[in-house]
Amino acid sequence: MVPASLFGKTDPGLRRSNNEDAFLIAPEVGLHLLADGMGGAAAGELASQIFAETARELLSRTPPATEEERLQLIQQAFEQANGRILDHVAIQPEHRGMGCTAELLILWNSRFVLGHVGDSRTYLYRKGQLKQLTRDHSLVQDQVDQGIITAEEARTHRLRHVILRAVGTTETLAVDFLRGNTFAGDLFLLCSDGLTDMVDDILIESILALPDALPQKVEKLIEAAKAAGGHDNITVILSEVVAP
Repeated sequence: MVPASLFGKTDPGLRRSNNEDAFLIAPEVGLHLLADGMGGAAAGELASQIFAETARELLSRTPPATEEERLQLIQQAFEQANGRILDHVAIQPEHRGMGCTAELLILWNSRFVLGHVGDSRTYLYRKGQLKQLTRDHSLVQDQVDQGIITAEEARTHRLRHVILRAVGTTETLAVDFLRGNTFAGDLFLLCSDGLTDMVDDILIESILALPDALPQKVEKLIEAAKAAGGHDNITVILSEVVAP
């Protein structure tokens, strides 16, 4: 197990009465999870809850012993949640279109493994520099990659919320997997697009650089998103790797 300090919080933002985000942190198994629901108030909230509950069930069993077993566990969480959401829609077709983006990170010893679908993000802040580990599965990101628009244009593009990949929307689900080493002082940030649509990476990096404790940094990130308009639900998880 990686010795880590972690904190998470979700906020409905300023424009929405409901919160379709869900998050889960379980330090005893190194689990960090964030899901952002889509498809309408009740359906979106349910989709993110299904993902969180599915991962919790899998992690409550015997902890995996190897890195490959951890990757398999992440794959199972995405596949089972995907199937459960589709099964729900089959029973309640009025919820058709529901789904969620999702980040699932496991830390242990000196390693991390990460599963990613959608436009929620995972960042790594290391030695004063912020790096986005995940790539958004969105229409505007594809256009940025093709050189059609700039990254700055993508931030305010009218189609920026068109998601190309989400949990619970298709029978087969492609999950991005990442893995790597961790070092003392590493700070992982998992967040929904309610943060990144409102706050650019430069401001995020400046807040993470502050000498504040993690709860204060989380609060400042959320408040920055709300100060910029708070158009969506905002969820932030911070996990700092500390020396054994």
